[in-house]
Amino acid sequence: MNVRRYPWWFLTAFSAGLGAVCLAAFWVGGNLDEGLIAFGILAGFGLVFAFGGRSELIRGLRGDGRDEYWEGLDTRASLAAGLVLILVVIGLCLWEWAHGRSGSPYTQLGAVAGVAYLVALAILRVRR
Repeated sequence: MNVRRYPWWFLTAFSAGLGAVCLAAFWVGGNLDEGLIAFGILAGFGLVFAFGGRSELIRGLRGDGRDEYWEGLDTRASLAAGLVLILVVIGLCLWEWAHGRSGSPYTQLGAVAGVAYLVALAILRVRR
């Protein structure tokens, strides 16, 4: 298995960058206070990742403790998160339909997830 390795600072920089993007989006939307909160939370996570020290979990997330074991954990955790998200989208779509509404935006999200799954399945099958 080919293990992806990122520099130790990547997750910190990504968290701070995402926080800055959230801040900008909230600011443009007229909610500077909420943007500052979002930036603070994401930058705070970035600092935890940067200075988390010897925690095996932090090192695994950060990438400097990454090996086949962590790749397997990451794959299973991503699978679980995706399954939960798809079930929630389906449930919310059904809820909207039961209340006489169109199901939007959940129908679109479900369609994107279904198409993404089929495309990924086809690509993975061809690459094998």
